[in-house]
Amino acid sequence: MIFPDEYKNVGVTSIHPNDAKGNKVYFLSDYIISEPKLDDGTIGYSLYQVTKSGNGLLQTAESIETIASGKQIIKYKKELNIKNRSLLIETASQLCKGDVNTVIFTGVDKHVTFVHAPDLSSIIEIEIVDVVPPEPSWLTHVVRRLETSGIFGDFGVLFSENVIDLKQFEGEDTVFPCTASGLKGKYLDSDIITKNGSLVVGCEISRTLIESRFPELEYTLVNICPFKSDIFKPTKPFITRCCRSEKSGLVTINDVEGVVVHWGASEFEVAEAIRDLVLHVKEQG
Repeated sequence: MIFPDEYKNVGVTSIHPNDAKGNKVYFLSDYIISEPKLDDGTIGYSLYQVTKSGNGLLQTAESIETIASGKQIIKYKKELNIKNRSLLIETASQLCKGDVNTVIFTGVDKHVTFVHAPDLSSIIEIEIVDVVPPEPSWLTHVVRRLETSGIFGDFGVLFSENVIDLKQFEGEDTVFPCTASGLKGKYLDSDIITKNGSLVVGCEISRTLIESRFPELEYTLVNICPFKSDIFKPTKPFITRCCRSEKSGLVTINDVEGVVVHWGASEFEVAEAIRDLVLHVKEQG
């Protein structure tokens, strides 16, 4: 796949680069899209990679290699956010059929870029791991709003959701960490737990609390801590939450790398954590 990191490295001209005066090319133009008007009035697209030499704004084109031309290229009609790499790769992948292997995109700011031989495997899928209720899942809500804002556009990522519904554990003898969940059962923050055989749905903090408050109580723990969870084992890069701030950062769980944010992390902290994870995954890969 060829997908320029920056659209500033893509030049557009109505002539062949070899026909440029003095064979000069703008210093940022690593790729040239030629779009001359043909005799029948249509546009004939060609895409070239340029090797340059010299200094200054205009440099000498030492070699020009054809990447695609003619029926191999189509231009997408709608203007898109061309900083959203995942969107462009997915769109190009859908359009590259038969002879077509290259799609030219125009941004809402009228700048141009392209994707040649799109490769969906280059997109990093990140799993959002969280629990409900309360609903919506807080972490999913934050990540999706950030995604809509375009903040992850340059990362080349997609998000999937692994949201664990704690309603499956509801019951008279089930103990949940706090009343905010609205789950049917008892709560460590408000109830007196006296019945042996209770099912505690929580984490190591919940274990510590119940054993501190009710040292004689016999109970079973369903651990929902991401580090010791009984109900979640990651299989792909992930982001999740933990109530212990010292656990935040890049982690490895079940031999899978991911990132943990504090239970009350801000949108900025979530975005920064995802950025750290993406850079780490790309560095490793």
